[in-house]
Amino acid sequence: MTKKIRVRYAPSPTGNLHIGNARTALFNYLFARHNDGEFIIRIEDTDQKRNLEHGEASQLENLKWLGMDWDEGPDKPGKVGPYRQSERQHIYDPLIDQLLLANQAYKCYCTEEELETEREYQRARGEMPHYAGTCSHLTPSQQAEKEAQGITPVIRFRVPIENTYTFDDIVKGPITFEASSVGGDYIIRKRDGFPTYNFAVAVDDHMMGITHVLRGDDHIANTPKQMMIYEAFEWKVPVFGHMTLIINSETGKKLSKRDESILQFIEQYKDLGYLPEAMFNFITLLGWSPVGEDEIFSQEDLIKMFDPERLSKSPAAFDQKKLEWINNQYMKSADLDTIVALATPHLVAAGKLPENPTEADKAYAKKLISLYHEQMSYAAEIVALSELFFTDEINLDAEAQEILAAETAPIVLAAFKEQLLAIEPFEEAEILGAIKAVQKETKIKGKNLYMAIRVAVSGQMHGPEIGKTIEVLGREKSLAHLNSVLEKM
Repeated sequence: MTKKIRVRYAPSPTGNLHIGNARTALFNYLFARHNDGEFIIRIEDTDQKRNLEHGEASQLENLKWLGMDWDEGPDKPGKVGPYRQSERQHIYDPLIDQLLLANQAYKCYCTEEELETEREYQRARGEMPHYAGTCSHLTPSQQAEKEAQGITPVIRFRVPIENTYTFDDIVKGPITFEASSVGGDYIIRKRDGFPTYNFAVAVDDHMMGITHVLRGDDHIANTPKQMMIYEAFEWKVPVFGHMTLIINSETGKKLSKRDESILQFIEQYKDLGYLPEAMFNFITLLGWSPVGEDEIFSQEDLIKMFDPERLSKSPAAFDQKKLEWINNQYMKSADLDTIVALATPHLVAAGKLPENPTEADKAYAKKLISLYHEQMSYAAEIVALSELFFTDEINLDAEAQEILAAETAPIVLAAFKEQLLAIEPFEEAEILGAIKAVQKETKIKGKNLYMAIRVAVSGQMHGPEIGKTIEVLGREKSLAHLNSVLEKM
């Protein structure tokens, strides 16, 4: 019988959820759900200096916002907890003692200054820096002398230097490492008593029954170190899959947290009013491709379709315009109330609406937002898109000025002003009727009629339907814009 698939996402609580980490979580989630397996969250928090107070909560909240759930985790205990590494010391210490007893690990008393001196010496000789094994064969009396000096040792794993490690990567195919390439005997327990990443992750993956490890390819070099731990305890090695890097589509460079041309944290997209379903869809396509040409899929579709063999071997390009397009598709499909709930806070934050909107304010906001429902790529865009509704002056570009330079424009605008004063009630149907009345009165039609009115009232060549635009602008604002234009003609 095939063992049930169990995968994990194991973030460090050192910051908000990054796009790259979100993709790792998402691919593991899809792989588990596609195979009716289990998805586990484990918090790797042994680097106490870098941990942030709200780092774990931010990770979990943003994963939930994206639409993921998990079977076990710090907030959903199972049989293989605890799910924070800082709480698993009772698991790691006996295993390290076992390695010490078997002479597969040893205490190292080298100070950081001594190690750096050694590394400088190696560089000067043209060697790759590595641990030279200074403490690998200390006698008990030498160790006692170091202890008497008050030096707290680290624990190093004794690398079996003659060994070769090969694994069949889901994404990249067979990969081979010589043990000699890992940089010498590496630390498995730090001076503060906490295990290092490569030891703890191997132990946790085994103890938690993880069958497949899907992660970014920046972890490839860690894999042989982890395989050594598996080998030392005679444990079965999980299946590895290393996903390609995400690059900036504009520069072709690896997506770096220092690259400010791209927003890189899920929280930022949430705050801008992106839809979680769209983000889920977009992130899935970063390094994975479905069969066919379609690009818009529900979560259920993606779970059903997900095949790790379609993970890309080439870097995944983060294309901001594509993300905006995908989110726009979801915005257009969402009901208006959802979009209003997303966009209204941005109008409030920009001072376009009061902090505590009245029912009348809310009704106005709904009408306003409805004009741009299908145009918005994300909710925060409503502020820039709707600027004309909050100003008495309009600025005309050259193309708009050309429309108003037509000899028929003053005639149309003067006639429309008279109609504006008389429209009752001030609603779309009556406004369109007034425009028809101007056409009948002036015998001017088509572009010379509609574009002249649109430009004079909105200042824009293109935009929402003119009747709806004028209704939302209201009589006073529409007249203010119209008068502003007439005064300059």
